[in-house]
Amino acid sequence: MRGPGKKVVDVAFKASKNIDWEGMAKLLVSDEARKEFAALRRTFDEVNFTLQTKFSQEPEPIDWEHYRKGIGSRLVDMYKEAYENVEIPKFVDTVTPQYKPKFDALLVELKEAEEKSLKESERLEKEIAEVQELKQKISTMTADEYFEKHPELKKKFDDEMRNDYWGY
Repeated sequence: MRGPGKKVVDVAFKASKNIDWEGMAKLLVSDEARKEFAALRRTFDEVNFTLQTKFSQEPEPIDWEHYRKGIGSRLVDMYKEAYENVEIPKFVDTVTPQYKPKFDALLVELKEAEEKSLKESERLEKEIAEVQELKQKISTMTADEYFEKHPELKKKFDDEMRNDYWGY
């Protein structure tokens, strides 16, 4: 295979080798997301298979002599000449240059969102650990121990008592 078709097949093949399907699958948390992901992967594999098989094969050469015997050489020669003079126009990609900058900007935005998400995940993990620790100690903890960990609450309660504000 030659030309743009071969290029598409090569790009699709390389892309399929670089996709970490298992790594992406580990990031999914809901059943609906897993179903959608499985459908995406199945569709990708089907398209990739089609590209690998249908568009990567060279066409079989035409046996002009076989047709000369059955049809006649004058008509076959006319078709052969027309066949050989057919010029298939080269594909000129005008879409990719338009969307490449947008795609690159989205990648940058994606990286920023990923970093922000990782920081938020770390913060939430710490908060979960603190809550679990508090949950274990709550039955034996004194008010002083609690206020030691949360001085802003102690200040708030002290201010309320000093100002004679009892919440009603």
